Amino acid sequence: MRLLVTGGLGFIGSNFIAGALRREDVDKVVNIDNLSFGANRMSLKQYERHPTYNFVRGDINDTRLLCRYLDETDVMLNFAAETHVDRSISDPRDFVRSNVLGVYSILESLRKAKDDVKLIHVGTDEEYGDIVHGSFKEEDRLIPSSPYAASKAAASMLIRAYHRTYGLKAIITRCTNNFGPHQSPEKLVPKTIIRAGFGLKIPLYGKGRNIRDWVYVKDHCEAIDAVLRKGKSGQVYNISSGVELENFEVVSAILELLGKPLSLIEHVEDRPGHDLRYSLDSSKIRNQLSWKPKHSFRRALAKTVEWYLKNENWWKPLTDERVLHPTPWKLSW
Repeated sequence: MRLLVTGGLGFIGSNFIAGALRREDVDKVVNIDNLSFGANRMSLKQYERHPTYNFVRGDINDTRLLCRYLDETDVMLNFAAETHVDRSISDPRDFVRSNVLGVYSILESLRKAKDDVKLIHVGTDEEYGDIVHGSFKEEDRLIPSSPYAASKAAASMLIRAYHRTYGLKAIITRCTNNFGPHQSPEKLVPKTIIRAGFGLKIPLYGKGRNIRDWVYVKDHCEAIDAVLRKGKSGQVYNISSGVELENFEVVSAILELLGKPLSLIEHVEDRPGHDLRYSLDSSKIRNQLSWKPKHSFRRALAKTVEWYLKNENWWKPLTDERVLHPTPWKLSW
C-alpha cells in the first residue's frame, strides 16, 4: 500500500506515520508538510533514513506538487490544518487558506489524478458545535462556533460535494480532543505539563467547566487505520473514547501526577464563543469497523506526562510567549 500523507509532521500526522511505517503491508509513505506552526521534524527524525519514508517540504495549495506524487499513491490522508481555536479568533486568514483552500487544492488534484486515489480527511468534533445533552451522530447538522471549526466544516462540505458530483473516493473522520506525545505546547495538556514544571500559573478559561471527550492519539491513529482499510467511500466516521471530562478535571489530574498544587490553576476570562460541551456518538466505527480505544485515560495521561518530562529537546524550541512568560530554562519537577 502506497500512502501520501499531508501535514505529517504535525501532532496526529506524525503519530500516524510512525505507526504506518511499522506495518508490513505499507510499501511507501510520502509526507508533504510545509513546516508551518505546529510542525516539527524532530517528531519523525528517527525515520528519516527509513527506506519506506520520504519527506517532501511543500504546501497543500501547490496542486502541481500534489499531482506529482498522486500518480504513485493508493491512499491520501490529509492531516494538514491550522488547528488552534484561539489563533483562529485572533486572525482567521491562515485557517481559511489552509483548511478550506488547501482542501480545495487537494480535491482538484485528486480529480485530475490518473489513478483512482482514495482520500481520508481528518476532521474534528468542533464542526458540529456544542451539545448540552446527548451526542452527535454523523448525519447531524454542522453548526460550528469558531473560525477554526467553520473552516473545517467548510472542508467537509467541499469533500462531500466532490464525492457526489465527481465520484471522488473520499472518507471523513471526526474525532474528539486528542492528547499524547508530539502535541504542540500551546495545547491544554502539554501547556499544563510545561507551565507546571516551571511553577507557573495554569490559565483556565472561565470556571474550567467546559467538557471534552479525550482520546489518546495512538487510539485515534488506530481508528484512522481502520477507516483506511475498511471504511466506505462517501461515509463519515465519528471517533470518540466516551471519557468526558471538564477542563478543570484534566488540569487537576496532570497536577496530581506532577505532585503540584491546585493553587497553580488561574481562572481567566473566557474566550468568545467558547463551546460548553463536545460529545460524539462513535457507535458506527465501533460496530461497522470493529474499532475501540485500547488505552485508559489515566494510564495514557501518565504516559503523556512522562513523555514530556523526558523530551525537553522536542518541546523546548517550540515554547514562546504563548506558552511561557520570560523565565530561565530551569525546571522544578
